[in-house]
Amino acid sequence: MKADGLSSPALSALIEALRALPGVGPKSAQRMAHHLLQHDHDGAERLARSLDTALATVRHCALCHTFTEDEICETCAAPDRDRSQLCIVESPADQSAIEQTRSYKGQYFVLLGRLSPLDGIGPNDLQLAQLIERATDGEVKEVVIATSFTNEGEATAHYIGALIKARAKDKGIELKVSRLARGVPVGAELEYVDLGTIAQALVDRR
Repeated sequence: MKADGLSSPALSALIEALRALPGVGPKSAQRMAHHLLQHDHDGAERLARSLDTALATVRHCALCHTFTEDEICETCAAPDRDRSQLCIVESPADQSAIEQTRSYKGQYFVLLGRLSPLDGIGPNDLQLAQLIERATDGEVKEVVIATSFTNEGEATAHYIGALIKARAKDKGIELKVSRLARGVPVGAELEYVDLGTIAQALVDRR
């Protein structure tokens, strides 16, 4: 008997594979594996096929780096998108979240990460040279920096904003660089909102 109480190496491997998912610990992975094998063989087979297909066909867009099955994603290729706006996000998931709001009609650039010296992620890992060239190509009039509001996200936003402004100045281009606003969540009661959020909402008031 194995130390983890399982006699099946294949089951142990499945549980370890499921633990690669964010937020999934040993117990959750074990429950998922047992459910798939005991109650949902069809679901397990669909999951396996979908993973194989996605790994074989999904890649990064040559322009914005989001996920796509083509060289250029649908958003970058769409003729009705506003090419004067460029929104910078950390991940394809962040891009998807903004798209679901249906309030932004511009283009994107996905960093595929954020500056994090402790994790060994520096400017060269985020393809910033390509970003700077695209942001200052003369067609873009506003850059919206929509990185997260973590310490790393804030540092990334500050660094990118400074680079873009400097390059635009060198090229003699008028370019607006804005930051995604922070504030009180929609539907929230003020007395239950943390003080840091309230303070930032006051600073960013309009």
